Parts: sequence; C-alpha cells; structure tokens
Amino acid sequence: MNRSRIAGALLALLLGGWAHAEEPDHAVHQELRQLLATVREAVNSGHYDDIKPVSSEQLRLTTITQEFVKGRDGIPGYFSSHFGPGKKLKSLKMDWQVDALTELSPDKSWGLAYGNGTEDYTLNDGRTYHIPTRWTATVAKDPDNKWRIRSMHIGTDFLNNPILSEVEAKAKQYAILAALAGLCGGGLIGFLVGRRRS
Repeated sequence: MNRSRIAGALLALLLGGWAHAEEPDHAVHQELRQLLATVREAVNSGHYDDIKPVSSEQLRLTTITQEFVKGRDGIPGYFSSHFGPGKKLKSLKMDWQVDALTELSPDKSWGLAYGNGTEDYTLNDGRTYHIPTRWTATVAKDPDNKWRIRSMHIGTDFLNNPILSEVEAKAKQYAILAALAGLCGGGLIGFLVGRRRS
C-alpha cells in the first residue's frame, strides 16, 4: 500500500471517529438505524415475520391503508391479507428516511422518530404505484435492553397520489365517452325524426 492510500485510510478513520463523537448518543442511534433497516429488509424480501423481533409485544400500528394492527403478532396477518396469490397485491418495495435524529427522552428509555418514505406497490395484474409517505414512530427500550417499535403511523397525501391521479384520468375518459355517446345518440335521433317528417 502506498503512502497516499495509507494517508487516505487514516484520514477516513479520523473523520469517522470525529463524526461519531459529534453525534450524541451514537450507540443508541446506530441501534435505531439497524432497527429501521431490519423492517425495510423484511418488507422488501417478503419475510414479514422478521419484523416481529424489532416490534414491541404491545405494538400499535396504523398502516398506509389506515388499518389498525394491535400487537406484533398481527403483522404477518396484515401482509398476508393483501399480498400473495389471489390477492390484489404482488409485492411491496419500501424505503424510509429519517428527517432528524430520534428525539430521546431524558432517561433514554423511549424516543420519537419521524421522516418520509416511499412505497412501491406491484399489483398482481402488473400495474405499479409509487406512493410517497410520511411516518411517525415511537420507539422504546424493553426490559431486555433492546430497542423496539412501540407505535407507528404511516400516511400519504390523499389529495395528491398516483391512485387518485388514475381515478381522475379514468373519470375524464368516461366523461369524454359519455359526451361522445350523447352527441352520437342526439345526432341519430335528430336524423330519424327528420327522416320521419320528410
């Protein structure tokens, strides 16, 4: 390894250590980042049971469909009710980003996290939807000293999303077809009435 590579490696180590020192409660935030990554990987891979170990037994979850899940044992059931053969949805790829570091309580026993995300749905008929989301979560340290998700709420802008856009586009198409049908029908009636008079 030449001198420039050695210097670069040392600089990276120094900067990395400095960054960690600048972040308060770095170890806690690293654990919380891993918690979020676990949820993302579980959803994207379809291994929904993997969400349970990072969720509290007393989990309270409101999903993007505004369904309520009470307790971590309800997570697999929620997904199986929407995804798979015979269901509307084939798969979901999601990603969440935090807006800021988790706001920890003074005793570091719970925290509030929030941010933005995307949920990319593939329907079993091949259609896809890219839906921006906002989320808020409460995390808490359980008696085993592990951080887990205690509650979470996920929402999207019901005034501006791809499903609403599709509905609006269909409504316009139907309005145009109805207008054309009315013109054609009116023209035919006029023709028949005129012909009868003549």
